[in-house]
Amino acid sequence: MSFVWAFIVGGAICVLGQLLMDVGKLTPAHTMSTLVVLGAIGDGLGLYDPFIKWAGAGATVPITSFGNALVHGALEELQKDGYIGIITGIFKVTSAGVSSAIIFSFLAALFVKPKG
Repeated sequence: MSFVWAFIVGGAICVLGQLLMDVGKLTPAHTMSTLVVLGAIGDGLGLYDPFIKWAGAGATVPITSFGNALVHGALEELQKDGYIGIITGIFKVTSAGVSSAIIFSFLAALFVKPKG
């Protein structure tokens, strides 16, 4: 049943993103930023961790999880290291994902020729 909930929740987040673009006429960048901010607000209010426990990968795979990770890391390091932890916590939690995106984008650019 957890696979079903992950599929439904992940799909619902994607539907929300599509509605923001189609109905709200937001650009893809604005839509992505909105979803990241929603994930960040959800973590700041303490709602995203229970959401992850309930929805599993449906809550951790979409872009909303990136906002959750940013705030989660910042708040965790704030408690350990004080105000400097806000900055270091953001990078500590998300650095692997950001680094992977850069590396794989670079590798894709080496092997794929853009049309133009």
